[in-house]
Amino acid sequence: MPKNTHKIAIAGVATLGAAAIAFTVVPADGQTTTTDSLSSSRVAYSSEQVRDVKASVTDQLAGTSLKVEAIEAKKKAAADAVAAKKKAAATAAAKKKAAATAAAKKKAAAAAKKAAAARKAKIKAAASRAAKRPVVKQVVVKSYPNNLDGWIRESLAIMKKKGIPGSYHGLHKNIIRESSGNPMAINDWDINAINGIPSKGLLQVIPPTFKAYHVPGTSWNIYDPVANITAAANYAADRYGTIDNVNSAY
Repeated sequence: MPKNTHKIAIAGVATLGAAAIAFTVVPADGQTTTTDSLSSSRVAYSSEQVRDVKASVTDQLAGTSLKVEAIEAKKKAAADAVAAKKKAAATAAAKKKAAATAAAKKKAAAAAKKAAAARKAKIKAAASRAAKRPVVKQVVVKSYPNNLDGWIRESLAIMKKKGIPGSYHGLHKNIIRESSGNPMAINDWDINAINGIPSKGLLQVIPPTFKAYHVPGTSWNIYDPVANITAAANYAADRYGTIDNVNSAY
């Protein structure tokens, strides 16, 4: 018998003993046979009571044990649920991370492929341009000697491009008459000089005429031999049809 059961049984006996004492306190003239009868009956009652108490305690212990087991089962189920939830979350996070990594790799591969295609296209375009690039012919710039002959010939080349009439002979004869071939010649005695606009250069052109009939592509310096000749030839073509028609001061 368990220790607790002994304690309960003893308590039960003590209670019954107290009841027995109560029954024995009777008047002096009472009969003792009643006391004996009660005493015998009290012992029988006490034994049955102890058995009932024992059964009740056993039932209570069994119920308490079941309740404890149920609580522990609930705690374990809750812990298992939390663990399962954490495991599911970890699995989902791992899957998400794996998917993100795969997507990043796929994106990087696509970008690399696109960059490679762009480089290939660029190289192809460069090769195509190189194939279609026209061959640039080198233009030989004709040079002229820095003397009267060279100045006249260079002026005639420019006049031809601009559509200005004139010949080597026409230019040469007028240059010799006007300046003796000196590009720095200046007339400081005629009417133009008196008016403050002296004639200058190989063909003795006054500044207003030089400015008005200047040929594009030549110098703006009135003393420049080629610029002076082409401007004078342009003026003579407008005034006389050609420098070849000029035989005196013009």
